[in-house]
Amino acid sequence: MKDGRSVARQAGLLIVVFIATFALLIGGRALLGRASSDGIAQSSAPALSGGPMLSPAATPPRSVVPSGSADVTVVLTGAGDIADCAALDGATRTSDLLLRETGSIFTVGDNAYEDGSTANYTDCYAPTWGRVLGRTILPAAGNHDWVTAGAAGYEAYFGTTATPQGVTWYSTDLGAWHVIVLDSNCDSVGGCDDASPQGQWLRKDLADSTAHCTLAIWHHPRFSSGEHGDDGHVAPFWTQLYAAQAELIINGHDHDYERFAPMDPSGKVQRPGGLREIVVGTGGAELRTFKKQAANSEFRQAGVWGVLRLTLHPANYDWEFLPATGEIADSGSTPCH
Repeated sequence: MKDGRSVARQAGLLIVVFIATFALLIGGRALLGRASSDGIAQSSAPALSGGPMLSPAATPPRSVVPSGSADVTVVLTGAGDIADCAALDGATRTSDLLLRETGSIFTVGDNAYEDGSTANYTDCYAPTWGRVLGRTILPAAGNHDWVTAGAAGYEAYFGTTATPQGVTWYSTDLGAWHVIVLDSNCDSVGGCDDASPQGQWLRKDLADSTAHCTLAIWHHPRFSSGEHGDDGHVAPFWTQLYAAQAELIINGHDHDYERFAPMDPSGKVQRPGGLREIVVGTGGAELRTFKKQAANSEFRQAGVWGVLRLTLHPANYDWEFLPATGEIADSGSTPCH
């Protein structure tokens, strides 16, 4: 009898242990399911006007802000005049900066030298700025990208990120900001004047926007102290953006960094209400010196590669020029109109 009771007791203990273990397993699965559904935020990409945002090559998760999230802050970092196949040290150093930055990436054209070919993008852009391709949501085309007919290398590399409507200009909303990317290679795209396809699109795009703040990005600067100087072909862009009370224009083309005071389209300082232009052609190509001092140029720096960080708040923006040498060279903040 003593042995029978011992066997029964052991069997009972085994049953209790089995039931307890089963209950723990069921509870653990429930907790894991709750953590999976509640604890992982799913990001959504901003909607570019006219089509899908990403090319198949640019599908990794990225730090972007959903369209319509007007109460958030957006960080954009970038430059123009980037990957020169003759010497990649500059593009390597600026892309190292981008790897340390948060937020999303823009380019300001002349992304791959000398001719924007598929080979230039594959051999020179991809090993440098291509390291942040998944976060590059605002590419722009420059004149070197158009050396290859139809900017085919540029379009093939960035895909529908760069041409969501089948053309090389587009727009998107990021937080409280409306961001417009234009193509200042006017002879290649049917003009930049108001009657051109791009000019007509810009007028409608600005009229349809309800964003509180507006940023525009393109390659050739209207005003510049650099080697190429002022470019009057893009004056119609300025006129339309000024009339729509836009805040900020980012350009490249001259291989230097320069910030202008807020101005009207004629180049006269206007505070408040003017447009600020920043030239940041310092992405990695051969650096150049200034040829003059343009009127209303507030800050100039030549001979250093670097990137521009923009922090777009709901009612103002901050800018910081980050040289590859490490220190912040230029910074400030301005309210939206």
